[in-house]
Parts: sequence; structure tokens; C-alpha cells
Amino acid sequence: MRLALWQTAGDPGNDPAANLDRLDAAAARAAEGGADLLLAPEMFLTGYNIGREAALAKAEPAEGPSARRAADIARAHGIGLCYGYPERGDGGAIYNSCLLLDKDGTRLLNFRKTHLFGDLDRAMFAPGEGTAELARFAGYGVGMLICYDVEFPEAVRALALAGADLVLVPTANMKPYDAVSLYVVPARAFENELYVAYANRCGVEGDLDYMGLSCVGDPMGGNLVLAGDGEELIFADLDPARLREARRLSTHLGDRRPEVYGRL
Repeated sequence: MRLALWQTAGDPGNDPAANLDRLDAAAARAAEGGADLLLAPEMFLTGYNIGREAALAKAEPAEGPSARRAADIARAHGIGLCYGYPERGDGGAIYNSCLLLDKDGTRLLNFRKTHLFGDLDRAMFAPGEGTAELARFAGYGVGMLICYDVEFPEAVRALALAGADLVLVPTANMKPYDAVSLYVVPARAFENELYVAYANRCGVEGDLDYMGLSCVGDPMGGNLVLAGDGEELIFADLDPARLREARRLSTHLGDRRPEVYGRL
């Protein structure tokens, strides 16, 4: 599978319609580059650092009008899509969510951010339940996390134990936390014997200076690709044979001893 990661600041006005137009153009470029799936950042549709009132005003159901437009984009270009958005749930709760669509526009999976980061997240969103659900895409078992979630070993391990081959992580990580791209993402991939794709925002939004450094953690260790700090579309080729070899050499999952982890 060829994966495209779109590192972007999004529309300056954080307008969902304008961001969907940008997604359409990026999907076309990614498809021309041979990508099967395009991954966009956290809260791509509306911006991340927008405050509670804007999040409330712009939130949509998982099957709302923006999702329907995104499905049309996926279908038009024959490419899977994963992107972040504010979700309006039952009862009016707002979640920091991401949606995975198949190449024909079918909704495969919707995920709500489980670990909320600081006052910014907590002021806008309710936490998700972290159900460790997987979808099948291009022969891979695919799970999703959002930004801060990947920094918790248990979150990635739960997906690995459920059978994930690839974890998609839309993110809005800011300076100075470059250690996540450089060390945490590759470690999660290596210790769980899977791929981890981490698509970050770039540019400045309010008082946040996003660092870029989108990457794909390799199950054999390190990053397959690593972006710079500006707007960029990067590609990574995922190889099932490499997954099999990583799982032959690195037997972390099989060597676990849950009986000694009781205090966790």
C-alpha cells in the first residue's frame, strides 16, 4: 500500500468548505502519485486552536454534510481518506474525531480522541472511549488514534493486540515536542510490530507554532519518511513482507507476560 501524508496549515479562515476544496486538490495529487490512502491532520476541517464557541458552531455528526462531501472526493479520485474534524455526538457532546473513508467513499471507521491534551482540548471536547476498533483497508488491519493518544503506550498496544497492521494518527503537535516524531512514533511502531503514520499540521495558529515533522514509523525501527516543517505531501510504501519480517525478528507481542502487569 502506498500512503500519502499531507502536512498542511489548512485554510487560513478555518472554513470547512474551503478545507474540503483543499482536500479535493490534495487527494488528486496523492492519487496521481499512486497513493491508496491520504492522511490529513487533526481537526483538519476547522483548525485545532479555535476555542469552544467555534468548535460548537462548526461541529457536525460523523455522517454530516462534510463527511458526504469527503466521500464524494474519495470516490472521484479513487483514494481512501482519513482526516480530523469536530464531531457532534448524541446529546450534544463535541468530540475531537477523525474519519476513515474507503476508496469508494464508504465510511470505514470513526474515532474520538481518548487522551485530551491540556486546557485547550478539555475546554472544547469530551473524551472518547478508546474502543480499539479496526477496519480493513487494502489488506491491512487499520486502527486510528489522534495526536496525544499515540504518546500512551497502552493505546497503541491495544490496537496491536486487536490485530492492527497500521495505526493512522492525525495530529496537531506543536513546538517543542519534536521528540514525538523523532522517537515516540518509531518506538511505538517497533515495539508493536506495525506501521504508525503521523500527519501533523504546520504553520502558526493563535499561540501555537506547529512543528510539522510528519512521519511514518517503521516496524523494523526508525521512520520510513520524515517531513520538514512546512507544507508538504509525502509518500511511504508499506510492505506486508516487511511486517512479516519485523514480527519474526521482534517478538514483543508474543513474549508479553500480562500476569506481571497487575498494577497497570
